[in-house]
Amino acid sequence: MTRDRHLRVKTLRVAKTLEKLLGIPRQTSSLPPPLDMLIATILSQNTNDKNSHRAYTTLRAKFPRWDDVANASMRSVIAAIRSGGMANQKAARIKETLRAVNNRYGTHTLSALKRKPNDAVLEELTSLNGVGFKTASCVLLFSMGRDVFPVDTHVHRICNRLGLANGSTPEKTFEQMKTLVPKGRGYSFHTNLIRFGRMMCKSSNPSCGECPLFDECLYEGKKERQGRTRIRSTADHSFMLLDNVR
Repeated sequence: MTRDRHLRVKTLRVAKTLEKLLGIPRQTSSLPPPLDMLIATILSQNTNDKNSHRAYTTLRAKFPRWDDVANASMRSVIAAIRSGGMANQKAARIKETLRAVNNRYGTHTLSALKRKPNDAVLEELTSLNGVGFKTASCVLLFSMGRDVFPVDTHVHRICNRLGLANGSTPEKTFEQMKTLVPKGRGYSFHTNLIRFGRMMCKSSNPSCGECPLFDECLYEGKKERQGRTRIRSTADHSFMLLDNVR
């Protein structure tokens, strides 16, 4: 068996194991516009889902249209998104993004991207200042329903611990995983890896002793933790911000 085929088989096996553990998540048929998702993804950075969701809903309540946000003062945008953390930086990013979108498309919308293939959408979005592959692929997955596999810090960490990838950055892991994720499983695998990372395969103090992927994992510290780690969190991990953008 070639290395690529071995990794594809292993990826499918891991995906099925996570589906048995966490279920098969189903994506809603009511998808938000791409620009809504882009702004929500900016707000999701460096904070948790609840805080970023609060910031997004407050922003939309105060400014129902993106034209309103673009024309608002920086101070008022900062105030609206303060609950999401890093409000000064994120407000500047949002204003800059809206300005770039309007300059490029003549309006505050990205609906034209829906007619383009994935690679073209990725290229256009990542050409916007501050938009990386993770953010662009989230727009594809969560607002266009495309079968892509975004790589955030949780996904990057777990894919590398499992030996599915050996990327030094999430962007490199994204490129390596593109041909490995089983067709039709981009959404479920991405979602389950994030839940798994929050619940068990944490960046520090992972619960190796209870891990159903112990035999698949190449993490160097797993044997040391095998007999003494337990899942400590019983919180509901079903809430995903990008599934709740309205």
